Amino acid sequence: MQPPLYDPESVRPMWEELVKVGFESIETPTEVEDRITRTEGTTLLLINSVCGCSAGGARPGVSMSLQHETIPSRMITVFAGVFRDAVDKARGLMPQVPPSSPFIALFKDGELVYCLQRSQIETMDAKGIAQSLTGAYDEFCSAKGPSIPSEEFEKIISHQQCGSTIPLYRQD
Repeated sequence: MQPPLYDPESVRPMWEELVKVGFESIETPTEVEDRITRTEGTTLLLINSVCGCSAGGARPGVSMSLQHETIPSRMITVFAGVFRDAVDKARGLMPQVPPSSPFIALFKDGELVYCLQRSQIETMDAKGIAQSLTGAYDEFCSAKGPSIPSEEFEKIISHQQCGSTIPLYRQD
């Protein structure tokens, strides 16, 4: 098991905001495999990170996208630099795609059908990411949205802290 690079408690707000909109936070390779390859329907995966493009674009963009009338069957997130073995497993399910974080992928019946890599996320704002994702949802998904009522969504404040202010995690 690879030790975390960042203190899991320091990044907690960065994944908890996703849990508030319906994501499940995943920590182990087995959980990744179970949620992506051993289930029918669609699974949205966000490989979350401490970087600014995750804070400014990826997290708020995926959250916004889940207010759409059609959404994935399930949403999961793994945190790069914290749950490293789980992230490696997720990346291993997509050998044709270079690893990056943040990274957003949509799987249908365990097969990758759509993704946004960091290089794409960096060039988009949250609204652009949401629009790109909702187009993919319309094509591949059938679950009814939104993931949470709009009144609850309006109360969520995205965590904007960048990784440059989070110290590396040292276990002694």
